Order: sequence, then structure tokens, then C-alpha cells
Amino acid sequence: MANLDKIQELQEILQNDAENFQVRRELAVILLDNGFTKEALQHFIWLTKYFQDDAKLFYNIGITYEKLKNFEKAKEAYIKSSALSPEDTDALYNLGLVYTELQEYDKGIRCFEKVLEKDTNDSNSYFNLGICYLKKGDPVSAMMNFQSTIDLNNDDLYAHFYLGNILKEMDDSSAAAEEFKKVLEISPDYSWAYYNLAVIDFENGYYEEAVYKLEQALKYNPKDLEAYINYIKIMAKQGLYDGAREVAERAIAEFNDTGDLYYLEAQIDKKLGNLDDCRKELNLAMQYSDKLSVPQKQILDELEEISDTTE
Repeated sequence: MANLDKIQELQEILQNDAENFQVRRELAVILLDNGFTKEALQHFIWLTKYFQDDAKLFYNIGITYEKLKNFEKAKEAYIKSSALSPEDTDALYNLGLVYTELQEYDKGIRCFEKVLEKDTNDSNSYFNLGICYLKKGDPVSAMMNFQSTIDLNNDDLYAHFYLGNILKEMDDSSAAAEEFKKVLEISPDYSWAYYNLAVIDFENGYYEEAVYKLEQALKYNPKDLEAYINYIKIMAKQGLYDGAREVAERAIAEFNDTGDLYYLEAQIDKKLGNLDDCRKELNLAMQYSDKLSVPQKQILDELEEISDTTE
């Protein structure tokens, strides 16, 4: 039976028997699973009038509020569920996730640590500890927890990815590259892994390898602005200005309101001697200055310089 038919059937039963608790609970769960979140919440809340000590009910309410992005209410529901059933770690784990969303990282850490006290092999809790520590600005503790995640589940691509980013920030590009390569073993279309490997290659002077990886990144994510910007810079650094201009045109086709792209294209046209195009692009960079990292005065000085050259 299709889900909508089942929902209709359960609703009809409740019309004749409003206090059929089992049917109402089943209906609430089906509504939640099928995206009728607000409707599900109404039924869960109604049930709390009769089942004030039902941990599973409050757990489901927490999930429902999470889906509605009402994290404060979700927190209250998970705290209630966890208090009613202290041995059940599901509510405690989800409470940790909610604390993370609310940027209450120390409270989130305590939740995940309590889960690990009951289940030392919960790789997801180690991963979320890593996220909390990373957001707190403690990359060393984050790295330790991401490594613990990997020790338990070597196929957790996000743990490898975050660990790679931390190692890269610590200037250990070789170890970082190994993590990003592992990400691609697990998920060959993960564009950000290609991007980070390209950045490492670029920084080490391996321009051809960087270009290949940037093409792969853009293949899987054509909306990767940073990949385009680095691609243009690599081509220009090698003196391949015609190629750099082609990449810039590709990027502008995707992001035609980004001042940085017009500015980069202007620099390329200046190198190519296309001063009219350069002037036009500098003006476009000024027009889209909300996405421009270059000071506008610098652009005005460059426009004046071009005018002096062409006079």
C-alpha cells in the first residue's frame, strides 16, 4: 500500500477513535518519514498528554524539531528523553548534535563522551567530537578524534577529509595528500578532495598535476569558484595566458557577478596587451565589488594607468 493511502487509512481510523494511541503513534511516524513534519509534530505533542514518561515519544519529538530547525525545542525533547531512559544513547547522541548546531560545543563534547563511555566503538561519536573540537579552535584534539574515527571505520571519508585539512593547515602536505587520496578511494567523485590535492600540487610547483586535479574537481562540481580561481592563477603563473583567459571565461559563465574573476581576467588581458578588454573587465570588477577582494583604489589606479598608456 502506498504511503499516502496508509496515511489516509490511519487518519480515517482516528476520526472514529481519537484515542487509538497505537494508530496515532504509527501515523505520526509515517507522516514524519514522508516529510509531513509539522503534522507529525501535532500528533506527537498530543500523545504527550497521555504518555509523559515515554522516552521514545520525546526522542521522536526531538527528531521532528530537528527537521524543523528548531534546535532549542529539539534540545528540550532530547534532554527529557535521555532523563527518562539514561541507558539509551540515541537521545544523548542526538542531543550532542543539537548542541553542536547551537554552538554549545563543550556540552556537545560531554554528550559524545558519555556515549563513548557506554560504547567505546562508536566511531560517529569520535567524529562529532572532532567536529566540536575543530569548531572550538582546538585542531590537535580534533585530529586525535578524527584519527580515532578512522581507526574504527577506515571508510569514513569525512574523517579522512577533515584530518587532511588539519594536516594541510599544519603544513604537513604529504600526510594531508594521503588523506585526500583515501577520500577519493572511498568516493571517486568527491570534488573537494581533488581541489585540495590540486592546491598541494600547486604549492609544490607541480602545475600539470594541479591542473588535472582542478579539471576533475570542476567535472564533479562546476560551481567550485575557488577551483576556477586557482586554475586561472596556475595557468597565468606558467605564462599560459591564452589558456588562463579561456578558464576565466568558463568561470565567468558560471559566476557572472563575481568581481574577483573579472579582475583576474583583466590581469590576463593586460599581459596579452588587450587593454580595451582589460579596461572593460576592471570596470566590471568595480561593478561587482561585493565579491571583490582587491581594494577598489587599486583598480582605479590601474584604470588610470591604462588611460595614460593608451593616450
